[in-house]
Amino acid sequence: MEHARPLPKYLVQRYQGWRATTYSENRAWYLQLAEQGQHPRAMVVSCCDSRVHVTSIFGADTGEFFIHRNIANLVPPYAPDGDHHGTSAAVEYAVRVLKVAHLIVLGHSSCGGVAGCMAMCEGRAPELDEPGSFIGRWMDILRPAHAGVADITSEAERALALEQRAVLVSLENLMTFPFVRERVEAQTLTLHGLWHDVGEGQLYCYFPEGLSFEQV
Repeated sequence: MEHARPLPKYLVQRYQGWRATTYSENRAWYLQLAEQGQHPRAMVVSCCDSRVHVTSIFGADTGEFFIHRNIANLVPPYAPDGDHHGTSAAVEYAVRVLKVAHLIVLGHSSCGGVAGCMAMCEGRAPELDEPGSFIGRWMDILRPAHAGVADITSEAERALALEQRAVLVSLENLMTFPFVRERVEAQTLTLHGLWHDVGEGQLYCYFPEGLSFEQV
């Protein structure tokens, strides 16, 4: 591939530092992971945002989480139409093959994808309404939820509400997958909705009893 280039030097140096310290000190663990395969207890669907560091938030070790990242941590509805479905494939693998016990949807503050959806729904981002916009068509998953926050006057509060609704939309869509619903009803899989305040370092969990996100 003629357009590929070597890694930037700073990344090479960071890798070499990791290889000489973290890997070297835990070589037996990495060899065990390689030989025995992965057995994560949980899958996390999180945003691509570089500020969301899932393993750091939970202090997770290598091999502990099966993580799928996409724009605005969205899960689309079940749609076995033969098209390409990266998120759905990841969910299928986690549930059917890895048999994770927990499936977590992790939203966050200042989400660019959610902000884009809000701007699109409010007529401030016509480029996202173009048929060829990958972001726009992906955010169509969240578009119906905007109606529930449209009356919130403050833009910041409206964005926060839509960020949390994105988590709920994903949880609802997960239950449209037959293999997810089957395991949830059999009580061998639990779904969890979280929202992370990046600046404050706080984590909020959705409690269906109160229809609200409460600080962990």
